[in-house]
Amino acid sequence: MTTLLIPTATLGTPRIGPRRELKAALESYWSGKTREADLLEAAATLRAANWARQKAHGITIIPSNDFSLYDQVLDTSVMVGAIPELYGWRGGKVPLAVYFAMARGADGAQAEPACSHAPAPVQGVPAQEMTKWFDTNYHYMVPEFMPGQRFELASLKAVDEYREAKALGYETRPVLLGPITFLKLGKSKEPDFDTLSLLGNLLPVYVDVLRRLAANGAEWVQIDEPCLVLDLDPAARDALRRTYASIAHALPNLKIMLAAYFGALDDNLELALSLPVAGLHLDLARAPEQLDAVAEKARPCLVLSLGAIDGRNVWRANLPAVVERLRKVVAKRGTDHVQLAPSCSLLHVPIDLELETDLDPDLKSWLAFSVQKMDELCVLSAALSGDETRVKDALDASAAAAAARRTSPKVHHPAVAARIEAVTAEMATRKSAFAARVEVQRRRLDLPAFPTTTIGSFPQTSEVRKARSDHAKGALSDDAYASFLREETARAVRWQEEIGLDVLVHGEFERNDMVQYFGEQLSGFAFTRHGWVQSYGSRYVRPPILFGDVARPTPMTVEWWRYAQSLTTKPLKGMLTGPVTILNWSFVRDDIPRGTACRQIALAIRDEVQDLEAAGAAMIQIDEAALREGLPLHRRQWGEYLQWAVACFHLCTSGVADETQIHTHMCYSEFNDIIDAIGAMDADVISIETSRSKMELLDAFTSYKYPNEIGPGVYDIHSPRVPAVSEITDLVARARQRLDDSQIWINPDCGLKTRRWEEVRPALVNMVAAAREIRAAAL
Repeated sequence: MTTLLIPTATLGTPRIGPRRELKAALESYWSGKTREADLLEAAATLRAANWARQKAHGITIIPSNDFSLYDQVLDTSVMVGAIPELYGWRGGKVPLAVYFAMARGADGAQAEPACSHAPAPVQGVPAQEMTKWFDTNYHYMVPEFMPGQRFELASLKAVDEYREAKALGYETRPVLLGPITFLKLGKSKEPDFDTLSLLGNLLPVYVDVLRRLAANGAEWVQIDEPCLVLDLDPAARDALRRTYASIAHALPNLKIMLAAYFGALDDNLELALSLPVAGLHLDLARAPEQLDAVAEKARPCLVLSLGAIDGRNVWRANLPAVVERLRKVVAKRGTDHVQLAPSCSLLHVPIDLELETDLDPDLKSWLAFSVQKMDELCVLSAALSGDETRVKDALDASAAAAAARRTSPKVHHPAVAARIEAVTAEMATRKSAFAARVEVQRRRLDLPAFPTTTIGSFPQTSEVRKARSDHAKGALSDDAYASFLREETARAVRWQEEIGLDVLVHGEFERNDMVQYFGEQLSGFAFTRHGWVQSYGSRYVRPPILFGDVARPTPMTVEWWRYAQSLTTKPLKGMLTGPVTILNWSFVRDDIPRGTACRQIALAIRDEVQDLEAAGAAMIQIDEAALREGLPLHRRQWGEYLQWAVACFHLCTSGVADETQIHTHMCYSEFNDIIDAIGAMDADVISIETSRSKMELLDAFTSYKYPNEIGPGVYDIHSPRVPAVSEITDLVARARQRLDDSQIWINPDCGLKTRRWEEVRPALVNMVAAAREIRAAAL
């Protein structure tokens, strides 16, 4: 007798390709080396490979329209025609030039394309604002709305990719970003505008897309509404009710799998269960406690998608424990009313662990990437469908790996635990308040008004990347590589002096990544060769794997700072990554509290800060770019997180003298709701991303009356555009309306590692020129 297996689904998979094929295709197209047709062909090849990979690993519900050339939220904006006028779209098919201008901006004076088939650029427009996707490390392009916004079906991508999969023999479940989440993710330039007021205009477009999918044979459509795990007000809840009632009325035979992820439904549980949908997906990795309540209250005909495999972290599941947790609900609802899935899209994890040949064997046995998570789903399906004997070996191996990890001396170090216990309140308190510190710092540094600086990194050119690669392969000796890095550093320091920057950086040419560089020098971290995940567009990162207790064996940055400072009499910042950012940008341990892991990292960074100060550093920047993105999605849980996050920053910074100036940097954050915590960090200078918001993000610092100094970013480094002097002076003028002149520093939005020198040089020259104009006007 054949066992009826529980269906398995993935919700979405990585787009980038096992060898970052999408990155190569995009950057070749953007540079004009290849045609649009070449890019589209490469994308189609990746989609076909994704579908084939899932089928080969036993996934029975394969998604379509989870692929994107840049970002799924941007795809949704294009689908519904939410394209601001400045991008020049006037209806009809949206050209790729418009799509990428929304994503990346476009310069007003671009060079001739490298080949005659290069895309015709949209001229002189900025990119849309970008921010973090909920509490992940993925960025999305923020939709822009206006009162009375009209929507129209402007892209059939969802339908086309469903048909494309079908032609290849794959029956897929198309994925759409839900209309309520889409509206809530957007913003308007009109103050206090309620984006949900546009729902009546938006819904007909969604219904049109769903009708077209159904007409082409789709029986199920996955609609992602992660807003269901947020704190929703009555208006948002009512909007969800109206939306899914309208869809059910218009398409009574189309089955909707409503996907909520990244947390618990909590107060929205009753609402979610009341919506007229055929299925509901639950994140049981982030919120396993919700399963019993959902199983108890869900109507019998509702299909429950059980997200029991963690889609956001790389740890192998303890499959026997998962089986025991799910067995009761499967028995109650039957195999035909349950599906097994990751907690969320597998977009957030690397593709295939088998590509990693250098990992410690013990560590590797504790891990699962996207492909391995598919295999885990299939083991769960067999075990929960009554075929446990067939997968006994896989279940036993899973349990053995979990037990080995739990007791491994590679994970647990008593000396680290003892040091955590020895931390005192005095260790996390600066000697004097900012008002006293700022006076001694100004006397020591003697900087002009509106001092100019950069955030830290300079372009990682092809020559830098090649030298690093050659050194890693053994083709370039240690001495030759060090000599190369010294030359790059000296060249960058000289150039900064020549253009007149006030505070210099060494450029970070020796660093592969702002987290990886430190993790490689700390105990408790491991690194992959092919463990890439998408951050945004063609920007991919390889997050470190934080698997064990953390300590700093030796100084990490002191010698490079000392060398660079010896080349100039101007102050040169020591550059470190903060503990919260290292934590949030890593695949973190799931066997201890996050706050405990963060305190371990903080003590290691504290040691480095004190060594830099002892070497003579007058300024030390400790970047906490990821502070806000670590916030729990439910506001009631914020206090606990912010308390330990701010305490960890204090633990890093509080061992220095008053005259040592502490900088920090944050990017892509809405600061209003955490401004008290930012103030409590008490950094002497904070630099933040503000250019895309036209300095609107400074409003939080104004209403709070932030007393310390601020470097509001004056140009967007994620776009290839070179800002004009007038553009920068205009932004600083807006900043001066919100801040005292004595508070303001002038700097780019973020580090410049991903840009080309051809963009960086004129942009920084213009920034320095703008600062001179501003100083002259202020006198």
